[in-house]
This record gives sequence, structure tokens and C-alpha cells, in this order.
Amino acid sequence: MQNRQQVISNIRKIAKEYNNPEHFVEDPIAFPRHFNMLANGIYPDDGYPIAKDYVPAFKDVEIAAVIAAHLAWGRRNMIVRDIGRAMDEMKWKPYWYVMKGEYRCGPESLHRTVRWSEFATICTNLKEFYSHNESLECLSPQQMRVHIFSQKEDKNCANKKIHMLRRWMVRNDGIVDLGVWKSISPKELIIPLDVHVHQTALALGITERNGTDIKTALEITEFLKECFPEDPCLGDFALFAYPVAEQKKRKSDK
Repeated sequence: MQNRQQVISNIRKIAKEYNNPEHFVEDPIAFPRHFNMLANGIYPDDGYPIAKDYVPAFKDVEIAAVIAAHLAWGRRNMIVRDIGRAMDEMKWKPYWYVMKGEYRCGPESLHRTVRWSEFATICTNLKEFYSHNESLECLSPQQMRVHIFSQKEDKNCANKKIHMLRRWMVRNDGIVDLGVWKSISPKELIIPLDVHVHQTALALGITERNGTDIKTALEITEFLKECFPEDPCLGDFALFAYPVAEQKKRKSDK
């Protein structure tokens, strides 16, 4: 492992630099942020449509976050494009669309291998959930996996998209993440583990585990608690940006 204290110092520095809205203009989080601003009476200057005669509320934020997180894999420009396609289908009125109950459902691709039929299943699950509940905040990651995304329970899965959604909704520093779920503490969050973050963690010696499973995610999260005891997922910004930041540093040192 690289010098542990040096890695911790670098992660703190890079997290501070990249926990910045300018790095997340074209990013999946832009969609729940759009609806969160509207729900708070703020008209965002983000270029996204605003539905006429519709006032978004908290459930619009949650639904936008679910759809955005589900499609958040692959190239960022394609992710943003295809989340936009989903929002267009919803007429930029997510809660209205879900509760109306008439969904686009077919074998055509919405995003990569995600079909419109999968989108319709998630909308159906959300309609059922909101018919009896006010907020997704009450769901555990496993419950969200099963009851919203219609996936089989898997206690070994890292559930990257779900933990990314939870990071968006829980972290409350008012910079990039939304902080709209109040009953979950940021220190309870687990790092959203994907291949990119895993490779960075391996290179830094944060983990030696080869699998991208929940045990690896928890091990990385425990390390990040050394960097940010009350907010380990602040380190997500650093692990995501670490290779780029190190490359910039090497160039500046020449």
C-alpha cells in the first residue's frame, strides 16, 4: 500500500476540489437536482424543460433520482442523453406520470441493455409504493433493490446504483448532493462501488479484494471513515477523480 497517511491526505484534498457543482453539470444528479430546485420554488438555469402548469414536489425528486440512478452506467454523455429521453416520456412530470399508470413498455432500448419494459416495471413499482407511502427514505437498500428495481434479493451485491442514489439524497453539505432525506445520517452511507472506484481503491492499496461486492464496498467505506469520520461518502468524489487529479499533479510538477 502507498503511505497510508499520504493517501488519506490526498483523498481529503481531492474530495474538497471535486465536491464542486462545476464537475456535475452534465451528470445524472442534475435531474433530481432540477426537480428539487423547482420543488423549492427556484427556477434552475440548467437548460432542462419545465412543465407548464405543474409544480414538482418531493416525490418528483425521488422518482427522478430512481430513474437517473438506474441508467447511470456507461459513458456520461449517453447516460445524460437517455435519462433525458426518460424524462421526455414522463413530460417532465415524474410523479404525475407514475401515478397516471400508462407507461411506455416495449423491447426497445432506453439505455444500453435497459429496455423500456424495465422502465415500465420500475414505474409500476413506484406507483404501488406511493399508493401507500410518502417517501422512499423508509426503504433499506435491499428493500429498494427488490421492491423498486424488481431484482432478486442478493446480500452480496454492492448495489452501486442504490448507494449512489442514497448518497445524492442523504449527504447534506449543500454543495453537490441534495440532502433531502433527513432520517439517515451521512455516516451510515456505503460507498457506491463500481469498476472505476474499485480499480482506484486497489491501486491505492485501500483494498486487496478482487470482487466488487458488498464486502469490498464496506472495506473501502471503513477506510474512508479515517478520512471523513462523519461523512465517508465524501470520499466518493476523490476516488472517482483520483486518476485525473494525479495526472494533473504530475504535469504541474514537470
